[in-house]
Amino acid sequence: MEQARTALAERIAERRRGVGDPRALVGEMRRSVLLVPTAGGGLWSARSGGVRWICGFTDEAALVRFALRHGPGDQPMDYAALLGARIVDEVVPSLDEPAGLAVDIATEDGSMFFPPVVGIVPDGVAVDAGEADAGEAQEERGHGR
Repeated sequence: MEQARTALAERIAERRRGVGDPRALVGEMRRSVLLVPTAGGGLWSARSGGVRWICGFTDEAALVRFALRHGPGDQPMDYAALLGARIVDEVVPSLDEPAGLAVDIATEDGSMFFPPVVGIVPDGVAVDAGEADAGEAQEERGHGR
């Protein structure tokens, strides 16, 4: 029997098909409880492209797919259940490096990355925060100021 997908998994599927509202996807991520593997007293993460990605999963089936590839052999994988908002608003800023959230990375055609940019993580840790400020300044100059 196939488990029904979570609301976040449904929003991810919509965006991967090129439909749906990106803001609604971010909102759903923030409201969703994600299962985050733990290792060595912290949350499991991977580095790629100069970004530290915290890996979260929408349900136990997605976590199991990941654990089969990256887990500690035949031992159970420990995990924490955290709101997406807590991950991007509290955990990401505490890492002191560019960090984002990777969801369902072991699900073929079902993963989604939430990068460390304005609108996803707090502006103070967003890698594009200066670009947003420069854009606003440019816009102000464009209005004859």
